[in-house]
Amino acid sequence: MALNYIFKNAKGDRYIWLVVIFLSLFSLLAVYSSTGTLAYKKQDGNTEYYIFKHITLMIAGLFLMYWAHKLDYRYYSKIAQILLFVSFPLLAYTILMGDKINQAARWITIPIIDQSFQTSDLAKLAIIMYLARELSRRQENIKDLKTSFLPIIGAVVLTIALIAPANFSTALMLFLTCCLIMLIGRISAKHILTTLVAGAVILSLVVLIGPRKETYKSRIKTFLSNETVDKDKSFQSDQSKIAIATGGLFGKGPGNSSQKNYLPHPYSDFIFSIVGEELGLWFTLGVVVVFAVMVVAGLVHLRRAPNLFRFLLVTGCLLLIGLQAIINLGVVTGLFPTKGMSLPFISAGLSN
Repeated sequence: MALNYIFKNAKGDRYIWLVVIFLSLFSLLAVYSSTGTLAYKKQDGNTEYYIFKHITLMIAGLFLMYWAHKLDYRYYSKIAQILLFVSFPLLAYTILMGDKINQAARWITIPIIDQSFQTSDLAKLAIIMYLARELSRRQENIKDLKTSFLPIIGAVVLTIALIAPANFSTALMLFLTCCLIMLIGRISAKHILTTLVAGAVILSLVVLIGPRKETYKSRIKTFLSNETVDKDKSFQSDQSKIAIATGGLFGKGPGNSSQKNYLPHPYSDFIFSIVGEELGLWFTLGVVVVFAVMVVAGLVHLRRAPNLFRFLLVTGCLLLIGLQAIINLGVVTGLFPTKGMSLPFISAGLSN
């Protein structure tokens, strides 16, 4: 009864709302269990500090999600350019003056509330909204190089270039997402192929000569060979796999993880490892299914999209969430090299 009342008044897809609510509530258990060691070290054993912080951020996030959902989708077309132009100086400021964590300047601190914010998250939404707007507006001459492709790809390249030096994995994910959206938006396949080649060259240069080149090289070498080139990165991956393996089918039980005492980021990048250790294989597979339900529900929603802008906007959001979840799950299971990417809706933090 209560859920029916909520769905009736909130409107929207009930399956997507159910997934969001479930993952948000589940994150409370996951974050509380995985922040014990951190609380002991930094908060004098006050284990409730991080869970109350997470609850506050979760409620704020759900409120913003509901508010964004209630807005007319056409409003996002109007503000897309503004958000994009705001994100450029924020990304540049982050590179030059941002807070460095693990040798990467990805965050800026918001005054007054004293919370860190990953500016690439704003840029991701801004460029997706901008692409949806411009692709839908330029359909009459969408194959033209000068009037359509160059203005669109210019914004994409600048966004990726400002993200890549400090956050290569996010830049790569966003670049692939943008290429897929442009393909769906009927940009010439020849232009997209050229973009992929140019993007591969630029991102390769970031790996080879960028400010974090040694970190990227060591991660790739460690992943491709049995040699431990970077003990810290290999350590994270090894501990993550140990956590999942020792969890077995049914897990050790909530709060009984031992690897959370060893993993450097058990509450963010590697929170899924703790879930696997404490709740087991069957529950982790259930979480994967829940993410799949969200994607499928979004794809069903696309069939009812009234125009191309809404279609591309929903597609972009689905790709961002789906790809980030896949990459995070791939990292914690050892399928991908170690990256600083959180699990949507579950990891602790302001920008999840």
